Amino acid sequence: MVSLRDDALEVLRRWAPPHEEQERLRDRYVRHLEAHPDGLRRGCVPDHVTASTLVLSHDGSRVLLTHHAKARRWFQFGGHTEDGDATLVGAAAREAAEESGLSLVLDGVPVQLSEHEVPFCGPTGTVHHLDVRFLAVAPEGASHAVSDESLDVRWWPADALPHPDPDLVELVELARARLGVVAG
Repeated sequence: MVSLRDDALEVLRRWAPPHEEQERLRDRYVRHLEAHPDGLRRGCVPDHVTASTLVLSHDGSRVLLTHHAKARRWFQFGGHTEDGDATLVGAAAREAAEESGLSLVLDGVPVQLSEHEVPFCGPTGTVHHLDVRFLAVAPEGASHAVSDESLDVRWWPADALPHPDPDLVELVELARARLGVVAG
């Protein structure tokens, strides 16, 4: 049986990054998981791998985001892996379903990696999430929900994000390009 860590390593090693910075991050994630058997667990500090999902509308024109209760910012859906997660993409799908109320089919190939500080995650200070970001397309007319982890869940135009942080903008651009959606 393949472990979640083995699955994550295989996914990352097979992934073809879209540019040099993403390749650098992929190599960092792989080194992290090779050095830390618990590298996908919340208790692995100061860094641990997380999984998330960007949800696009059926035509790629809109993005479904969650207004995160702790961070008080708009993000894609995602978070920590759990004991029952067998695969990294499965962890991302579980998180997306829990936080959006949608049952989604994810593309099993990562779209983007993002290393970012999360000051409220660790018991003793700042933690870095080594996030692996996947893509899902919501069926037309899908009805979402707001979870306890969110202040709101809402569709946004792909070219008018509420917090156009460069990481999120790039994620949306890469996801839309994967679907063949031309920006603009």
